[in-house]
Amino acid sequence: MAATTHHDTVTSFICYAHCSTCAKARVWLREHDVPFRERDIIGDNPTLEELTRWHRASGLPIRRLFNTSGQRYRTLRLKEKLPDMSDDEALTLLATDGMLVKRPIIVSANKFLVGFQPKAWHDALSSTGDALE
Repeated sequence: MAATTHHDTVTSFICYAHCSTCAKARVWLREHDVPFRERDIIGDNPTLEELTRWHRASGLPIRRLFNTSGQRYRTLRLKEKLPDMSDDEALTLLATDGMLVKRPIIVSANKFLVGFQPKAWHDALSSTGDALE
């Protein structure tokens, strides 16, 4: 993946301040000496361009980019609506509201990781030399 955010090529940690999973991920990054720039998903929501690039690079189904346990997801009844939406429609919706986007997210020059899974993060970051030695 080419340059991945509008911030620069430093690993970006995109999170929500009141998310306990994000807090655990932040601790994990620090414990593993992963340098990162933190980005608030509410104040600096991923753009349509970023989401589109990350989705294409990841190969993940569009549903994996949604915070399916979030209140906004439930309020908008996206469980029922998402299967009928095109990827472009879903990405456009995600770009309108950071609370719809699954977090935490790690974006580097070589990786896009969504959701915190310590083993997957370790394997992914150490395999590319992005962060872990």
